[in-house]
Amino acid sequence: MVDVEYCKLMASYNRWMNERMYALCAGMSDEERKADQGAFFRSIHSTLNHIVFGDLAWLSRITGDPTDVPPLGVDLYEDYAELHAARVTLDQRIVDWVSGFSREWLADSLSYVSRIDNQRRTIPNWVLATHMFNHQTHHRGQITTMLSQLGLDIGSTDIPFMPGVAS
Repeated sequence: MVDVEYCKLMASYNRWMNERMYALCAGMSDEERKADQGAFFRSIHSTLNHIVFGDLAWLSRITGDPTDVPPLGVDLYEDYAELHAARVTLDQRIVDWVSGFSREWLADSLSYVSRIDNQRRTIPNWVLATHMFNHQTHHRGQITTMLSQLGLDIGSTDIPFMPGVAS
């Protein structure tokens, strides 16, 4: 089982990487961000939207807020500035949410019905938190590939390079 410190590290890493990714993407035109790159969610913009969607979907299941999440594959934000603002707010929410984790909460489980296959699952909270952070990292990896193919380098994405980790 992961512990509270792991979750705090991953929430910080999520915010750090999103700050860097959104700063790099801000220098691109809307046309470049929305161009179909052949990725699973087509474009950088849609993949950024999907990461927001995934975070909101898991927070909705786990915390009840938001009470409803649009269907999978729908871009929540067409405007990049609005998407960025939502990401900043969401990253702070995740950091605050994780700060309230306890060993007992992580060991507890959640039952839910998946929208993907309509199956009921009961999963330990620590697995759900791990999945949420892994999901973010997975799709940011797709974006870094698309950025690289466009000649843009985000730099190191490794946790040891995150400010405050190394002494």
